[in-house]
Amino acid sequence: MSRGQKTFKGYAITDLKRWSDFSVVDFPSKNWEETDVEVAITHCGVCGSDVHTLTSGWGDYEVPLVAGHEIVGTAVRVGSKVKSGIKPGDRVGVGAQIGSCYTCKQCKHDNENYCPKKIDTYNSNYPDGVRTQGGYSTGIIAHEQFVFPIPDAVSSADACSMLCAGLTVYSAMKRNGAGPGKKVGVIGIGGLGHYAILFANGLGAEVYAFSHGRSKEKDAKQMGASHYIFTEAEGFHKDLQMTLDLIISTRDVAEGFPLVEYLSMLDVHGKFISVGMPDSELPPTSVSTFAKNACSVGGSHIGSKKEALEMLDLAAKKGIHPWIEELPMKDVKTAVEGVKNNNIRYRYVLKQDIMQ
Repeated sequence: MSRGQKTFKGYAITDLKRWSDFSVVDFPSKNWEETDVEVAITHCGVCGSDVHTLTSGWGDYEVPLVAGHEIVGTAVRVGSKVKSGIKPGDRVGVGAQIGSCYTCKQCKHDNENYCPKKIDTYNSNYPDGVRTQGGYSTGIIAHEQFVFPIPDAVSSADACSMLCAGLTVYSAMKRNGAGPGKKVGVIGIGGLGHYAILFANGLGAEVYAFSHGRSKEKDAKQMGASHYIFTEAEGFHKDLQMTLDLIISTRDVAEGFPLVEYLSMLDVHGKFISVGMPDSELPPTSVSTFAKNACSVGGSHIGSKKEALEMLDLAAKKGIHPWIEELPMKDVKTAVEGVKNNNIRYRYVLKQDIMQ
């Protein structure tokens, strides 16, 4: 470990075959630079991406691995070249991205989340070879571009899961025109989907919630959905043909996905944007499906710092609160298994309990 690194502690997976068995390990931080902020972590959300990673759904990984990329804590050290106004003692957050090249076209135009050299908050590497480790831990060091001030009106527990799940759906909706006068469909009412309903409603859109079960109708309407569609009903899509301006799909299972039916519900030039990341491919379809209404299909990857700050400001002004369950960080096994088994409504948040 170099003199520019610190040692943090975290709950890590040490055996790929035991994906939910965590041990506390020491690990080295990134090498300190004067554009960095050091964060003492107080809270970390548990994301579906964590489960996909830990179960090797997206491929094998190097152990030990500390997951977690929905991080909130206190800035305890601020580099001399930090220009964002962050000061020691400020509440700040870090999301699913912790680095980029900072010089490419994407980085210079508020699209750093699409930088070809982007660095994930965990399970990735810095250019100098240091392994990135996540927020189920005591601390993290990040470039100021990926450190977000948390408004006073948003609690740390509420803010942390916004920094991946919330930002992922917020960016997808803002970039695709969600707002007053627009009709937005949300597929799946889970951790991502509940945020999509909350933020679509917060942006002023009319929200249509789609679910394969009936048990979440009351929840969806309380979150702000005006319509609830049970997708196991035969012909569930027919009354909504060419109705929706935008569909946000949070579904992370591709098998049996009625893609053609969903596309038929889009108005002319409507968009279907998938923010869910299934382990397998979506069902194939033909060009004629798109020709009927000139619809398009796309994806979205987290969001930029500009969008993160907009989202947090919207949450503060509109009083948007995610539906969360807090657990001590030592119960991370319960949390990741709960996400895997769809036992949570709707996000787990881990609270720091490791003694340094």
